[in-house]
Amino acid sequence: MNAVQAQAAFAARIRQPAAQVLLAGIPGERMAVYEALFFNNIESFLDSGFPVLRRLFEDARWQRLVRSFIAGHCCRTPYFLQIGEEFIAWLQQGFVAEADDPPFLLELAHYERVELALDVACAELPAHGWSPLAWPLAYVWPVQRLSAEYRPAQPPAEPTCLLAWRDRADKVRFQQLSPFAYRLALRLQAGEDSAAALPAVAEESGLVADASYFNHARALLDDWRRQDILF
Repeated sequence: MNAVQAQAAFAARIRQPAAQVLLAGIPGERMAVYEALFFNNIESFLDSGFPVLRRLFEDARWQRLVRSFIAGHCCRTPYFLQIGEEFIAWLQQGFVAEADDPPFLLELAHYERVELALDVACAELPAHGWSPLAWPLAYVWPVQRLSAEYRPAQPPAEPTCLLAWRDRADKVRFQQLSPFAYRLALRLQAGEDSAAALPAVAEESGLVADASYFNHARALLDDWRRQDILF
């Protein structure tokens, strides 16, 4: 076994201690230290990054979930701050649910990840237009209400529309949007100006674009300007 093969075998053992043989010449108790350090570091980042998700699981199931992630996902980044993104990618592509796992697991994880992603985003507030730090979000499940105490088995009839943004004080904020506000936010985020977006959203929503409609829409836009969402 050459050096590259030995390193690969060492990494495989750390990722899957129960499935990989112990390397020759390495005492089991010493290897166990590396295995524990690696697992505890990853688990700690997931615990802190997904606190609501963590509270949904008993300890044994959560540890199996973390071990499955470590064993089954090939991360594309070495940065700890991006472990959460890799975890969500695994939930989308490689995760196999157990019988009692909640059906909203992926959406809740995504929602919890948004706050950190906005907090560390490098974009700056613009002089004009929609903030690149304002993200319209739509979920099947009411993600902002989910908890260990509230675990619905079926999603509601209507989707949950939210807006997450970081203001000029670098505080991450959330608000719930109506379907109308969500459609408008998507158009403004795409670069459309309000003069073009408002009639289009009225048509999409089956609303009459009369004076009352435009007064309501302008009030919403003014609120977004005051909250560092629209400039």
